[in-house]
Amino acid sequence: MKKIHLFGLIVIAIAIGIIVSTYGNASTYSNFTEATEMAKEGETSDIHVVGKLKKDASGQIVGMKYDPVMDANHFEFVLVDTNKVEKRVVYLSPKPQDFDKSEQVVVIGKMQGDYFACNKILMKCPSKYTNEKPDFKEATAEKI
Repeated sequence: MKKIHLFGLIVIAIAIGIIVSTYGNASTYSNFTEATEMAKEGETSDIHVVGKLKKDASGQIVGMKYDPVMDANHFEFVLVDTNKVEKRVVYLSPKPQDFDKSEQVVVIGKMQGDYFACNKILMKCPSKYTNEKPDFKEATAEKI
């Protein structure tokens, strides 16, 4: 067997090894019920829970607690998952910018007792994903 063929087989084997190892880290979206069951079974890996912020009739977020004067690295809010289950989420970092404007939230972490301990927050802001086209005014060239 030529050296180039041997080298090609080694490269292919390494690529397959990388693909298999990253497949184990791939995560799917879950809900709070599954997260609670996983925590009871002793699962320690992080899971992704997608949901919406709990809001009152006027559109204000319900259950949000953040006081940067007392503790800038403690942020709590209530998230409603896709099965309409509400859980308190605790994020031990500052409140993300534009969190109040977010439409949908993905929290990454695990259940700890009666709350979800979050270590990362991903937000979908409605302003980024509107189907409206920007309003460009036509520029007119002045004749010289």
